[in-house]
Amino acid sequence: MKRQSLMMKGLVYVVLVIGSLFCLFPIFWMVRTSLITMGDLYQIPPALIPESLSWDNFKAALEAYPFARFFMNSTIITVLAVVGVLFSSSVCAYSFSRIEWKGRDKVFGFILTGLMIPFFVVMIPQYVFWNALHLTDTFAPLVAPAWFGGGVFNIFLLRQFFFSIPRELDEAAKVDGAGHFRIYGQIILPLAKQAMIVVGLLTFLANWNDYLGPLAFITSEKNYTLMQGLTLFQGSYSAQWNLMMAATTVIVIPSLIVFLIAQKHFIEGIAMTGIKG
Repeated sequence: MKRQSLMMKGLVYVVLVIGSLFCLFPIFWMVRTSLITMGDLYQIPPALIPESLSWDNFKAALEAYPFARFFMNSTIITVLAVVGVLFSSSVCAYSFSRIEWKGRDKVFGFILTGLMIPFFVVMIPQYVFWNALHLTDTFAPLVAPAWFGGGVFNIFLLRQFFFSIPRELDEAAKVDGAGHFRIYGQIILPLAKQAMIVVGLLTFLANWNDYLGPLAFITSEKNYTLMQGLTLFQGSYSAQWNLMMAATTVIVIPSLIVFLIAQKHFIEGIAMTGIKG
C-alpha cells in the first residue's frame, strides 16, 4: 500500500510537471523571441535557444515609442479602476446581502442577466453615449464604469461572500448604535479581505491587459495604453516581432509581480469564496 501510494504521488507530480511545462512554454518563447535578431527570427527550423542574445532589443523597443507615457496611462487607468471596483462593488454587494428592502432579490436577479451580455453588444451604444458627452479619447469611458457598480460578476462574488458572515455581528453592532456605514467599514470589509483581494487582482489583470476597451475609445497616441502601444510595431507589410516581444516581456512583468505577491491571498480567497459562497 505504501509503494502504491508513492507511485500515485509520483505520477501526480509527473503530470503536474508536464502541465507546468506546457503553461510556461509560451512565456519562454516570448522571452526567447525578445532576445533574437531579425535574422534569427525567420530561421528554419527555429533554434530553441539562439546562439547569440541581443539584449539591445529591450532598449530599442522602449525607445522606439513613448512607452513611458503608455505605462503611465495604463497605470492611471488600472489604479482608478481597481479602487472604483473595490468600492462600488462592495457597496452594492453589501446592499444586496445585508440590507432588507422590497424587491431586492428580483433586482439582483435582473442584474445577473448582465453576465450574459458580451462587451461587443454594448460597445457601440457606449461609444455613442460617451461621444455625446465629448469624453471619447479620454480615460473616462475606461474608468467611470468601475465607480458605478464595478461589474456584475464582482458584485455577485462579494455578495455570496458577505452572506457567509454571521448576521449576529450586524445585530451586535446595531445594539451599540452602529449604522450601515460603520458596519460596512469596520465589520464587513475587514472580514472580507480575502474576497476583496480576489476582486482587486482580477480587476487589475483585466484592465492592465485590456485592448478592446482602449481601442474603442482612445484614438490619439498620447493617450495610448501599453496594449495599444504594442500595435505600433506592426507595419503595413511586416512586424518587428523581436521588438514587440521585448516590449511585451516588460509589460508582463508587473502582472507577474502583482500575482506573485498576492498569490497566497488570491488562492485563499478563491477557496473561501467557493466554500462559503
